[in-house]
Amino acid sequence: MGRRFLCARPSLLLLIVASSLFVRGTSLLAVATKILQSWQFVQDAASLIEREAHQAIRVRNEFRIALSGGSTPKPILAALVKRVLHWPRTVVTFSDERCVAPNDMRSNYYIASRVLLDHVPIPARNILRMKGELDPAEAASEYEMLLKERTSDGTIYQHDLLLLGMGEDGHTASLFHGTRAMETTDRLVIENYIPSLGAWRLTFTYPLINAARHILFLVKNSTKKDEILRQVFSGKSDFPCSRVSPHCGELTWLLGMA
Repeated sequence: MGRRFLCARPSLLLLIVASSLFVRGTSLLAVATKILQSWQFVQDAASLIEREAHQAIRVRNEFRIALSGGSTPKPILAALVKRVLHWPRTVVTFSDERCVAPNDMRSNYYIASRVLLDHVPIPARNILRMKGELDPAEAASEYEMLLKERTSDGTIYQHDLLLLGMGEDGHTASLFHGTRAMETTDRLVIENYIPSLGAWRLTFTYPLINAARHILFLVKNSTKKDEILRQVFSGKSDFPCSRVSPHCGELTWLLGMA
């Protein structure tokens, strides 16, 4: 595994892994991966998102971003309020959602609205929320159709930037080890029952995730996560997060070191 270190700026250490190997079933897939160690995690993440937004607008006149849930991205979303993004040309989706009402404090949509979306001039039609209040199967099917309607040539909806987190069990989005969604290849969005949580979730599947132009993992430092990351970067794991492998895009891990 080739690697080199570069100092991009004082808060950021850049580790480029030229040929990480990720286990996918019985085969190995080589993926060019960028690993960024950050001592100003929130601001560095906001800067990366802002840069990707400007590039997408310049090239395609639209910025498609998928937001992730959990506590890690919340301050990053809040920081974006003060950044310069072309919000009227930004389309927001969600990589997963809890099966709750949109005004429930556990809802990823609710959190994103309170800290970001309610404070920027983004058109309501550009916020594509998962309807967690519906029957899970109906909500997943409806969201998949919504994304398909946004593509005119029958290709998979392609995000310019797809944000993901990583749980202390190695899950990402609502892709948990041993669940149905882990092996689903004929759907873009699916309802997924999580036995460990005793709850249904709505989640992107790997075909949709891996179609993104750029995938950005946002991971805060912790002892449990450090061990998972060590295995993921060695190519010797099959954690759900290790199956994220963009077909023709970039993969970046931003690791908060504070």
